[in-house]
Amino acid sequence: MCSFTACERNPQCKALYERIVAKGKSKKLALIAVCNKILKQSFAIAKSGIPYDPHYKSKLVTN
Repeated sequence: MCSFTACERNPQCKALYERIVAKGKSKKLALIAVCNKILKQSFAIAKSGIPYDPHYKSKLVTN
């Protein structure tokens, strides 16, 4: 249920949802992907103790 709200309020989750739906995947699958993203973010925040930063860029991936 949290993925519904995340798609409305969180720009990163909304972008992920719209990108998956634009590829022709089902909306349910896109919501599951958003849910997995939220779970991974929550676990990383709990494990590291660093507060959530919406503008965070990984240092491991260089583009």
